[in-house]
Amino acid sequence: MTDIVDKVPAPSLPPEQIKAIPVRHYGRWVSGVVVIAIVALIGIAFSNAKINYSVIPDYVFDPGIVAGAWTTLYISVLAMVLGVALGVVLAVMRLSSNPVTSTVAWFYIWFFRGTPVLVQLLLWYNIALVFPVLNLGFYKDEMNQVMTPVLTALLGLGLNEAAYMSEIVRAGIQSVDEGQTEASHALGMTQGQTLRRVVLPQAMRVIIPPTGNEFINMLKTSSLAYAVQLPELIKKATDISSASLAVVEMYFVACIWYLFLTTIFSIVQYYIERRYARGSTRNLPPTPFQRLKKNLRMFGSFRRPEVAR
Repeated sequence: MTDIVDKVPAPSLPPEQIKAIPVRHYGRWVSGVVVIAIVALIGIAFSNAKINYSVIPDYVFDPGIVAGAWTTLYISVLAMVLGVALGVVLAVMRLSSNPVTSTVAWFYIWFFRGTPVLVQLLLWYNIALVFPVLNLGFYKDEMNQVMTPVLTALLGLGLNEAAYMSEIVRAGIQSVDEGQTEASHALGMTQGQTLRRVVLPQAMRVIIPPTGNEFINMLKTSSLAYAVQLPELIKKATDISSASLAVVEMYFVACIWYLFLTTIFSIVQYYIERRYARGSTRNLPPTPFQRLKKNLRMFGSFRRPEVAR
């Protein structure tokens, strides 16, 4: 009888209620308070500064400022086109098995990456001191007439950008597996056809992101053309500030235009990168609107979650 009682299973007890204690992120609150305090101090400092903020909206769409912004965009696009075109040529030369072309490309990259852009602009601006007359045989004129501020800025910015673009293109070309080149050669393609039809299309995924960054940087670097008397945004803002005595206010106007231009092209760059990423990833990166929704949800997560029951 005792053995039978021992074999009877005991009644199962209900599982004990789980008490989940949420993790408290005190560091988030502390860092948030510190950042808000710093931002508030900066805001108070600028609110008490001797800046006439009321005149800033009056000059944002001033004809001179708008013309300067257009010149900035115009020279940036031209210099970037020159830099990309020459950069591709230099990258191919650098990867060539010909020691002469490879050495020339290396020397070009070494020189233009190793000297400041401002110095290069000033050298082109004063090149008439070295070559007073430009004589090409079929064309002859004084160098002062040929080397205008626009051409000076184009050469100074574009040739410098070509050195950086050549390294970007070279990295993109080398990112493509060598088997792709061997397969194209096995199909009877020439070296040029392989580069145009096989290598460069696949390398674009690596080339596009840094190229977009370079163009956005070019929009800001073009302000150095102020030193060669190009009527770009900074030059126009400085000229207006000399007449209106609103020096700091005009620099704020220039900042507004630079932020506007860089924001527009940052969005364009993002969608171009998204397009070229379709063949390399299954999950495309979120769009800016999706990021905004995610950030709003993360902001709501700062609240203490309810205890699970």
